[in-house]
Amino acid sequence: MSPTPLTRRQREILTFITEFVEEQGISPTLEEIAAHFGVNKVTIFGHVRELERKGAITKGDRHTSRSIQPSQEGPRDQASVQILGRIAAGAPIETIEDPEELSLQDLVPPGGEVYALRVKGDSMIEDAICDGDLVLVERREEARDGETVVAVLPGEEATLKRFYLEGDGVRLQPANSTMEPIKVPTVEIRGVVVSVIRQI
Repeated sequence: MSPTPLTRRQREILTFITEFVEEQGISPTLEEIAAHFGVNKVTIFGHVRELERKGAITKGDRHTSRSIQPSQEGPRDQASVQILGRIAAGAPIETIEDPEELSLQDLVPPGGEVYALRVKGDSMIEDAICDGDLVLVERREEARDGETVVAVLPGEEATLKRFYLEGDGVRLQPANSTMEPIKVPTVEIRGVVVSVIRQI
């Protein structure tokens, strides 16, 4: 399983380190990075440690102040999204199964909190979300009316439906005229669909 994507700040720090090495011929110290971004050394240490864990940089001797180097391979996570399991587009099913790895290039924004689920069922076919498709989901806990959400029902069952807030609760509306909506007093939102990927 690959690490999560770099955050916006981590990408900014990686860019600074790379340009510093190219221009100066040596790596920056933690103090120099901290001064550039106007934060303290402890904050930068945490970001640098994460960059190293994600394979974006390498560090030499821990006792050497100029030991940070950009990784020649680049961040391991730049074009990958975890497939956490299957999502029901019919009757609800358990959400999490064995994770897979999906390699992407441009579909995931830098630092975006995005994961993927494979659709099972045909309740969203009128929104062109079909059985076997992959949906990219922005990790969010709130949604606006009409957005397609990953909704977790009582009992940890999850389903993919359009979200509508009504006076007496929540309506989870399928995009299939043969199916009835699910009406519940409340629901847990795990994310909002931002893209659909179909294998042809």
